[in-house]
Amino acid sequence: MTKLRKTAADMVATARASIEEIETRNLIAMVDDPNVVIVDIRDIRERQRSGFIPGSIHTPRGMIEFWVDPDSPYFKDVFGQEGKKYVFHCASGWRSALTVATLKDMGFEAAHLKEGFSTWENQGGPVEKPEPRD
Repeated sequence: MTKLRKTAADMVATARASIEEIETRNLIAMVDDPNVVIVDIRDIRERQRSGFIPGSIHTPRGMIEFWVDPDSPYFKDVFGQEGKKYVFHCASGWRSALTVATLKDMGFEAAHLKEGFSTWENQGGPVEKPEPRD
């Protein structure tokens, strides 16, 4: 096997050094703030299995760069709102760190939930469970 020049862990560490990280307890305090947009980038199956932060929007990880780019045919209006604070999250904070670093490179300001959804419910964060599927 070829040795990588940079591991996934290296990439996450580099990303985390350059972006805003929000602790779980701090995002819990912001969950009802109308100026905060929480973006869940987990796979839809993760969201269905473990629930989600009420009011969060789901964005597939593979589409984020296209959804935030106003020049993209896939642009979503939710990402064009002025004065909003965007906070991205995944399960453990790795994917969201890489995502937010990429968005920062694009000129889109955002933060991420440092430890991801994995600590959310344990620290008292509200969780909405999806309707059971038949």
